Amino acid sequence: MNPVVQSHELHVAVGVVRGAAGEVLIARRHDHLHQGGLWEFPGGKVEAGESTLEALDRELHEELGIRVLRGEPLLQVRHAYADRSVLLDTFEVLEFSGTPQGREGQPIIWVAADDLSSFEFPAANRPILTAARLPDRYAILDNPAEQDLSDCLHNLGASGVRVVQLRAKALSDGAYRSLATAALKIAADLGVSLLLNHDPQLALELGAQGVHLDSARLRRLDERPEGSHFWVAASCHNHSELQKAEALGLDFAVLSPVCRTPSHSQAVPMGWERFRELVATVNIPVYALGGMNLDCLPKARQNGARGIAGIRGMVLGSLR
Repeated sequence: MNPVVQSHELHVAVGVVRGAAGEVLIARRHDHLHQGGLWEFPGGKVEAGESTLEALDRELHEELGIRVLRGEPLLQVRHAYADRSVLLDTFEVLEFSGTPQGREGQPIIWVAADDLSSFEFPAANRPILTAARLPDRYAILDNPAEQDLSDCLHNLGASGVRVVQLRAKALSDGAYRSLATAALKIAADLGVSLLLNHDPQLALELGAQGVHLDSARLRRLDERPEGSHFWVAASCHNHSELQKAEALGLDFAVLSPVCRTPSHSQAVPMGWERFRELVATVNIPVYALGGMNLDCLPKARQNGARGIAGIRGMVLGSLR
């Protein structure tokens, strides 16, 4: 995705460099620099005539002595500090050559993604911290029968899915509570994070890893539901809903429908161009939903998505 850079913005290429176990490399800024003393993801200014990935490769070589072998778009963040505006064009560096070292005397460390929040970063980096913790697939387990829960969640876990939303709109509150209680126990055993598509208080009460707000709940909220280490996500379908999700400080959104899907055959898909335009208006990670399969993942990321979401599948590597 090629960003439109405003004349007053500093365009910066940023790298979320992954180690073999998924850990992330961060560096401490020298005290005399802008935002000095804080930790950051490595990178630097994009020079005239460079693509973002070319700039990132150059900067990582200069700062760390490594070369980018494979990088994928992660997130674009616009932020206005008191003294400057920045566009952080962030890539996930999944393969590199060389051994990282602080070639400019800066301390560097490898950190587990879930521990990144323990470090102090510049304000503009906060959405990147969230994106770095999120996977590129988000499964939506829709109206499962309780007797099928174990098989469904085991299949999702076996396919590498690590974050799942439990949706069952046809159930009464009591029936949903029973289903969610059973699902949370199974998910915990599998190391899968389960978000409940229900009232935030129920998710907190049952010890879920988060809550997923449908668009109606999103519109009713005036502030972000509280909870330590608690994901808060929302379903969005237009610009105003995305803006509300960002204004409330939600962690991520799901935007749909991108492509036509059998489950909502009457819905008019927005297409990738409109998806890209909408995602560019917010600084939170967004998943593409509607007609997705695993082959769509590269295209989704090129159009600004953190990844893809699926309702009727994502089992054993299959997303329908």
